Amino acid sequence: MRDDYGREIDYLRLSITDRCNLRCQYCLPEGCDWLPMERILTYEEIEQICTIGAGLGIRKVKLTGGEPLVRLGCADLVKRLCAIEGIEQVTLTTNGVLLAEYAEALRENGLTAVNVSLDTLDREKYTQITGRDRLPSVLKGIRAAKEAGLTVKLNAVLQRGVNQGEWAELLNFALSEGVVLRFIEMMPIGHGAEFQTVSNQWLQEQIAQRYGILTPDNMVHGNGPAVYYTMQNGGSVGFISAIHGRFCAQCNRVRLTATGFLKACLCYEDGADLREPLRRDDLLTAEQRMKSVMRKKPEQHCFERYQDITERHEMSKIGG
Repeated sequence: MRDDYGREIDYLRLSITDRCNLRCQYCLPEGCDWLPMERILTYEEIEQICTIGAGLGIRKVKLTGGEPLVRLGCADLVKRLCAIEGIEQVTLTTNGVLLAEYAEALRENGLTAVNVSLDTLDREKYTQITGRDRLPSVLKGIRAAKEAGLTVKLNAVLQRGVNQGEWAELLNFALSEGVVLRFIEMMPIGHGAEFQTVSNQWLQEQIAQRYGILTPDNMVHGNGPAVYYTMQNGGSVGFISAIHGRFCAQCNRVRLTATGFLKACLCYEDGADLREPLRRDDLLTAEQRMKSVMRKKPEQHCFERYQDITERHEMSKIGG
């Protein structure tokens, strides 16, 4: 369906857990509390919501967390969602720690692609950023996903004074592995507001100086807001520029938290509780609420004006 600004809303980012096996500084640092499991949607409730969403025009679902692979049965959920009439694609975003263990099952159950977070290739710095020494597992997971036949994209968030200078190493790694790397500007949501954003405009200039002119790449690489460029050596690189490159006019997504709260925009706390009507078997109210959120999606975010951001939860509670 279309929202009030004429955008086709066909993409649902769906968090299945707030839990994670890493403690990234900007997302889920040490000391954060888990939600009680009774507040988390069951797989049956997730399937109900996706069925309702498919009836409203949702065609693509991205499973997120926390870390989705820490929830038992994630691969089975993929199979159930792929079987819903109208759902054309199910993908997953992951930190990659458990990916080698589950890549084959995910592919067999219908998953088509994974996005893997990778902010550094330096093992010591990886441990500093994520709070866990798991870089070898992540690299193993990336290769296992490729071998399983999944499309793999890498996501890197650069931080000033931490890993800003590692963009070239990350890009060279992606090129050598034959996967696309996207640089994501740090979003001022939750603990992310405590870190300084590295501008993708600055980064594009650095890449062009080293690799030559960047040419717009019109090939479809995914369902989200990334803008892609082709480098003179033939490789592609993507940029998700939430702060310095507003992409709201093309935004096609809504987000469902692990507790069943549907959000139209990451920037604002507004949305609707879908869990409550589901748990009293009122599917009509759940559908009406979902339709209202999709239709009334805000025209644009306000990340560049921190004082106007109303969302204050950690990203792990919202869905990455």
